[in-house]
Amino acid sequence: MSITQAREILKHQFGYDSFRLEQEAVIEAVLAKKDCVVLMPTGGGKSLCYQIPAMIFDGLTVVVSPLIALMKDQVDALKANGVEAAFINSTQTVSEQTAVIRSVRNGQTKLLYVAPERLASGIDRFLDFLKEIDVSLFAIDEAHCISSWGHDFRPDYMQLGVLKREFPGVPLIALTATADTLVRKDIFERLNITHADLFISSFNRPNIFYSVEPKRNSYDQLLKYLRNRKDESGIIYCLSRASVDSLAEDLRDEGFSALPYHAGLDKETRDRHQESFLKDETKIVVATIAFGMGIDKSNVRFVVHMDLPKNIESYYQETGRAGRDGLASEALLFFSWADVIKLKKFAQVDGNAEQSAIMLKKLDQMGEFGDLRSCRRRFLLRYFSENLSENCGNCDNCTTAVETFDGTIIAQKALSAVARTGQRFGIAYLVDFLRGSTAAKIRDEHKNLKTYGVGADISKDNWFDYFKDLLAQGFLVQNDGDFPTIALSETSMDVLAGRTKVQLNKAREKASERASVETVAEHPHIPELFESLRTLRATMARGENVPPYVVFSDVTLIEMATYLPQTADQMLRISGVGDVKFDKYGADFLNEIRNYCSRNNLASRIDLKSRRRERKVRPKRGQNGRDTYQTSLDMFRSGMSPREIAKEREIGLSTVENHLTKFIATGEVLLNDLVALEKVPTIRKAIVECSDSQALSPIKEKLGDDYSYGEIRAVIAWLDAGLDSRSASPSVV
Repeated sequence: MSITQAREILKHQFGYDSFRLEQEAVIEAVLAKKDCVVLMPTGGGKSLCYQIPAMIFDGLTVVVSPLIALMKDQVDALKANGVEAAFINSTQTVSEQTAVIRSVRNGQTKLLYVAPERLASGIDRFLDFLKEIDVSLFAIDEAHCISSWGHDFRPDYMQLGVLKREFPGVPLIALTATADTLVRKDIFERLNITHADLFISSFNRPNIFYSVEPKRNSYDQLLKYLRNRKDESGIIYCLSRASVDSLAEDLRDEGFSALPYHAGLDKETRDRHQESFLKDETKIVVATIAFGMGIDKSNVRFVVHMDLPKNIESYYQETGRAGRDGLASEALLFFSWADVIKLKKFAQVDGNAEQSAIMLKKLDQMGEFGDLRSCRRRFLLRYFSENLSENCGNCDNCTTAVETFDGTIIAQKALSAVARTGQRFGIAYLVDFLRGSTAAKIRDEHKNLKTYGVGADISKDNWFDYFKDLLAQGFLVQNDGDFPTIALSETSMDVLAGRTKVQLNKAREKASERASVETVAEHPHIPELFESLRTLRATMARGENVPPYVVFSDVTLIEMATYLPQTADQMLRISGVGDVKFDKYGADFLNEIRNYCSRNNLASRIDLKSRRRERKVRPKRGQNGRDTYQTSLDMFRSGMSPREIAKEREIGLSTVENHLTKFIATGEVLLNDLVALEKVPTIRKAIVECSDSQALSPIKEKLGDDYSYGEIRAVIAWLDAGLDSRSASPSVV
């Protein structure tokens, strides 16, 4: 077992030229059968750290995953790359689970995904079953769930220490995107891997633009933000279920494609909404934190927090769901100190003063981030014990032009207001006091003070900014507590006495465009071709009932639309195009690119792509550019069934069915070759009733388990082609 094998698998199976971050070092350690703890940012490629060793080891790799949806996503993605993977969870029937167990026993399955409770509680004597087979590796995904200090604590994870006791010779790898010092300590101790190697990759996500806006008129701000991003996928987080429901409904009323997701919805609805989002049928999910852990959707372009997360770890994890493909993405937070105050009562842990103190400190740090005037990325990285030598240039504070002016008189008014009201009030009260508000909350005795109303000529928003400037410069201090108040500092009297001048920032103008981050190619891509490739990808994905990114990521499509590959060899140089995916999809995407280039008199630009490492092209079916659809048709004509073709070609049955469906329109395949004719009227009726949706899943739900996606696709192709008389008997026309 060598790292050379790992590099070959990376290139031929997954289509990547080189490892990222600490991937290669981690894989070397795992292949040497060492225990490992891996901290790697979301989108950094943690899963490859155990998936590649799993393909090299002779036995089974067991992956512990906290979410059923995550299991399905990863298994779908692995199968798309030709890797034998499966999962066992509560959504399966007994017969389905039995089939998985059988495939594990006969050595066909290389990776098996299970929930932590299956190992922790001894469901079905699962540990005894594992002892009967050759287990090569245990992988604990989302390992931070093991710590009560963490933001996603799962009690079942605490029982996973049993794995090292029962399988002392099997290496164990624990992976997470977020873990501070306390959480790391728990991972080592509770998994019984105290001598494990620790690998920490940079937490920096340079492609994410971080910005914070004051939480005033936040809904109107959100609408303005979303109107510029109507074609992009995004997640909007809210604190409560009620807020999620109402915001999703309001956004739909405004014409946005949005669905709610929270634990109060029944499982069927949650699954349906999540699947719709993953398949790009719905653009926006409005959710509580119940949504998102481990979601593999790579093309989420923005994450918005309408309410404050409870700690930096949660914020980092949730914003990290944007831009997993490395393309420029955004994280927007609407911030108010009122949120900090509101959350403090939820941060208290009954009977545990130590944990309460830690949780309150974490919340205050989140508040500090919201109020920050310096580089936000430096703050985030410093929290995870990583230093950034200079400002990032890709957050709101780094890209906002700031001009100062002599604000001494304004500062004196603010400091006087603090002093005269007894240093016992927060910013909101002081701003209203300075502006001469007649609201009932302003105390009568304060209305008689000289300072009352002296700032009426300054807007409320500007006063908030000036107070933040004074705090940042140390002319005022903010006291801790459930209701933070503003007090004078040691330098306040020098300002009030006129001995110290104060420079304040002018009302800040946000940069009209955030800093551009080049993350894909050195040369611009062709947007029109990119959209054509996205359309083709969507068709392929619907045909196989998988999310579009499982076919190819946006990054891969952008490279195609940049370098315009014209041959199989050129296509195999595109990042993300491995042998298996080329065999399944390459001919169709090559055809789309060639047609576009022919219409526009363009030649391949593959020579512009830097060549990192020569790649041996394996002589597999389809790599000569022959249409993979035609290959399936020829095998079908030779008398093989779709299932036999799938087995022979080592591709999915749904892929073969999709191939054959294409030839219904040409008459080379008849409808009754793929669908029993007595089923056609029922399927056609369901298609008509679901005509408002382009997705197949609503049709499948209406028809039930007696009808397959392949049968539905075939009838749709038959109806679209209008070839009733040539492809089916008159009884179904």
